[in-house]
Amino acid sequence: MSDERAHDTASESKTSNGNLAAPDVANDEGSENDPVFAQEQQHLSDTYATLRSMAGALAVKMRKNEDAAAATKQQMVEEIKQNYGSDTEAFETYADFATVNSVIDSYNQTQDAAAEKLSNIGLLLSQPYFAKIVLDFKRGAAPKELYIGAAGVSDDSCRRLVVDWRSPVAEVYYNQDMGPTHYRANGRTIAVDLTLRRQFDIVRDELRAYFDTNIAIQDSLLLASLSKQRTSQMQAITATIQKEQNAVIRHEDSPVLLVAGIAGSGKTSVLLQRIAYLFYQHRENLRPEDVFLITPNPVFRHYIANVLPDMGERNPETLTLAEFARTLLPQGQGFGKGIVDEATLWRIDEALESGRFEYEPGDFCDIRVGHVKLITQAQVHQVRAKWPRIEPGARLSNLMREELTRRLDSRLASMAASDEAFDEVVSLTHDEQLAAFGEPVNIDDDKEVRKAALKLIRERFDIAYGMIARDEWLHVDNLGRRLIGAESLPPAAWLYLKIACTGLSNSDARYVMIDEVQDYTIPQLAVLARFFPRAHFMLLGDENQAIREGGLTFAQVKSTFERLRGEVSECHLMTSYRSTPSITDLFARLLPESERMEVSSVQRESSAPRVEVFDDKDAWTEAVREAVREAGSSDEGLTAVIVPWKHEATKLVAALGNDAPQLVDATGALPRSGCVLLTLPLAKGLEFDHVIIPNASAGLFPADDRIAKNRLYTSISRATRELDVFALGELTPLLK
Repeated sequence: MSDERAHDTASESKTSNGNLAAPDVANDEGSENDPVFAQEQQHLSDTYATLRSMAGALAVKMRKNEDAAAATKQQMVEEIKQNYGSDTEAFETYADFATVNSVIDSYNQTQDAAAEKLSNIGLLLSQPYFAKIVLDFKRGAAPKELYIGAAGVSDDSCRRLVVDWRSPVAEVYYNQDMGPTHYRANGRTIAVDLTLRRQFDIVRDELRAYFDTNIAIQDSLLLASLSKQRTSQMQAITATIQKEQNAVIRHEDSPVLLVAGIAGSGKTSVLLQRIAYLFYQHRENLRPEDVFLITPNPVFRHYIANVLPDMGERNPETLTLAEFARTLLPQGQGFGKGIVDEATLWRIDEALESGRFEYEPGDFCDIRVGHVKLITQAQVHQVRAKWPRIEPGARLSNLMREELTRRLDSRLASMAASDEAFDEVVSLTHDEQLAAFGEPVNIDDDKEVRKAALKLIRERFDIAYGMIARDEWLHVDNLGRRLIGAESLPPAAWLYLKIACTGLSNSDARYVMIDEVQDYTIPQLAVLARFFPRAHFMLLGDENQAIREGGLTFAQVKSTFERLRGEVSECHLMTSYRSTPSITDLFARLLPESERMEVSSVQRESSAPRVEVFDDKDAWTEAVREAVREAGSSDEGLTAVIVPWKHEATKLVAALGNDAPQLVDATGALPRSGCVLLTLPLAKGLEFDHVIIPNASAGLFPADDRIAKNRLYTSISRATRELDVFALGELTPLLK
């Protein structure tokens, strides 16, 4: 390998449109003549050997610790003299057992720490590190060499073998500022001099190439990564995080972080890396179940499923908006149905905050199961009357739930004490008793029969407890009619009103991440903001990818969260890492002029987009069929045929017949290669080596239709290297 290639000192070449052209990836050709290469290979070999040795030692230690814990527990339990003859003796017995538990907890903590370290080592054995930095902290002092990887590990002498990419000091690598720079740690700003920034191409214990960027800032790892074929699942970008992306990932904690990024700027990757960063920053008290990721669709959820586990982290609670709403709305109601403007929501807030709002008898419902009325509307009203000075809201609802639960307990106990319940138990066959109670009932023992009757009644009407917990005693629709004069509330407004009146919420959630935020409505976002009252939000999207009527501008998103949550911080991502320069140029034409000039691409150039127009339907069909057939027979990469809506997919399948590609539905996963057919809503957030747009006609994408322009922009920007655009009839003026 020549010094020029190894050190990345070649001048930065430019394409005709000003985008960086990717250099060839350096390899180990001639490495025997490169002392730096030899030195780094030796360091890698030593580090890898140390990691393997540590992994083996930890595995042995964990087995011994497990055996020792079991033996200690057995010995201590055997030595305990269980005596409950008096309060003092019972207390001593309990204290002895507490001591045993304390000892076992100590063993478990040791085991957990070893397991975490072993997991980190396992992660590093596939690639021990991907970068090296050399820092001068003090003039005259020896510089520090730090190797950066997917996890941090120290050896038995507490010497740092690998620094975690999320550690404060690693920020100087991602910021790409050579010379005097700084990073923040523990509230302090630490000044350093970055004298070397080195990237590695490593597989296990083999160094394939290295790149120094102390002369020219050029990310060779990124360019090499972008040249690879896309897979059916998203990959982590830990080694190739760019400066503008790093600013988002490491952004200071704020109530709301709004990230606007063009297509292909890595918004979703940045989101997932930020989740990993937050887990690292709050590793003592942040659990995966405290973080919620709202995804556009189930296909996308599958696409990102392995990113965090590959970084050694568990996935957060991941769900679509529909799945979130399904647990809160009445059965059969969808969250996306019905339209309501934000003014209606603010009227709800104003009515409740006025202090003049009060429940009326008609605002309550019976609690019934089947035909059995367990608690009447009037009784619910009586319960509310117990606290006349407490206004409707979370506190009152909590008190009413508790009281209604007590009344339900009493009601079921009364039903169980009836002669009918007694007779029902007595009349059960032997097998029916076993099925109901797990054992036969002594029908000659009245006390046992009454106990069985209570169990039978409780199980039969157990659903009523859930109804109370879900506040189904409250007539939300009637409240809507009284508060805002709406005869029937759309689901989002219905849920917003219920949250406002009852305090329905998840107060444990700490972070909520919403991708493709421009595709939400204001009421939907308002519901999420209210339901997660203590969470910090990260909102990502591209307002030019709003593909449905009613899609939001970022000004609307910001205004909504400012009203509900206060301050909103903003970040922008304007570099495309997905598409080739020519594809980027094509979709950039569809952006507002003010944004168009800010867009750039760092991808390698490939073949220019193919645009063909046909007046004859047969010729058009044959051209699309041939493109699909060729893509389907290739093992190199994944091709997506993208159509705006499902009915267009149906028409295309009918036209292509047996040559039609596989249609991916909302539950389907993507194959590794070949050709698939997707509707645009399912393609959102995904990327493909090759995209085919079968019909970009003026009829489907009229020039004066903002949403049509967004659909075309979104479709084109799914492509990384190749793009085929066909049109039956007149080509959309948007591409002329």
